[in-house]
Amino acid sequence: MNNTFPTSKTSASSRLAKRQRAVVVALAVWATLVPGFVLFAVWKNPVHRAVLGMAWGLILLWIGGGGLIMWHWRDPWDRLAAKVRLPWMLKFVLGCTALALIEEAVTTLMTNCAPLFGMRVGEAYITSSANYFDVVLYHSVVVFVPLFVGWAVMLRFWTFSPFTIFLLFGITGTLCETLSFGLQNLGNLGMWIFVYGLMVWLPGRWVPPDRGAKPPHWWAYPLAVVLPLTFLPLDFLLAPWLWLTAKHPGIHFPPIGG
Repeated sequence: MNNTFPTSKTSASSRLAKRQRAVVVALAVWATLVPGFVLFAVWKNPVHRAVLGMAWGLILLWIGGGGLIMWHWRDPWDRLAAKVRLPWMLKFVLGCTALALIEEAVTTLMTNCAPLFGMRVGEAYITSSANYFDVVLYHSVVVFVPLFVGWAVMLRFWTFSPFTIFLLFGITGTLCETLSFGLQNLGNLGMWIFVYGLMVWLPGRWVPPDRGAKPPHWWAYPLAVVLPLTFLPLDFLLAPWLWLTAKHPGIHFPPIGG
């Protein structure tokens, strides 16, 4: 009689996959419950109701739609990326940048959909401008690129898994949102991890395992949250127009009050 038993490596891989799925489910619940509760709480305020409606558009289109497209067709995306004859670090940065551009297209679309939520454009918004190119060249993606470069450098030395990259960059994104727009963003940790993490998860799968990197020590994980921020001065080289137009407004709309 032949009995086939899973190897310890296969069993460990299965347990890891189950834990990762549990984390994703927990984050998904967090990413929907908190905005849902806040939407209920501000329902009588038309401006904040519109802002939350835009946030829900981001959740549905980018996290729900974009995330499922990346996950369901991850193998075809991997095969397509493998055909691109570029150094893997450059491929990683370009892949992350392309996904960030798509994410910002969704957020800018939501800002321009203000009339669907009963507001004029600029009365309620989730981007600094209604102009997509202004958003990505002066406010968002232009800042993300040095962070992607930082991750490419870290992946040259450490073997972070795609799921770990997803989580850690999501935490970095939450930190950036909190420092830029207030402590209330900590409550949206689940949503921000998805928003930012989905920019790097798929390109993280394109990093070759035989690149000579080593498993990270425990201290590398918290370091990986903040180390990409030290690459922000690269914007002096990558985006000189930011400094040539120093008076460019931070937000193009009136403040959202109340």
